[in-house]
Amino acid sequence: MRQEKEDPRFKIANREALIGVGLVLFNFIWWFGFAYGMGSKSPEEYTYVLGLPAWFFYSCVLGLIVMSVLVFIIVKFFFVDVSFEEEGEESS
Repeated sequence: MRQEKEDPRFKIANREALIGVGLVLFNFIWWFGFAYGMGSKSPEEYTYVLGLPAWFFYSCVLGLIVMSVLVFIIVKFFFVDVSFEEEGEESS
């Protein structure tokens, strides 16, 4: 019985999916930590950054910037371009 070789594109796709899940978990932990860590105080005790409550600035504004930079770096340096065509197929 001949065993077919696994397509290497699946290994790449699985790796990139795990990286994506890691980024989502990091984003959630970042957001949750700042939003509930700093935002659990009474509103009278809030500190402000650029006119926004510090918990909101760090969790939402800075979090967006950090995640955008991380996604750019990950896509630029860790993701690879993969052809969707079968290896044996010829272009028409």
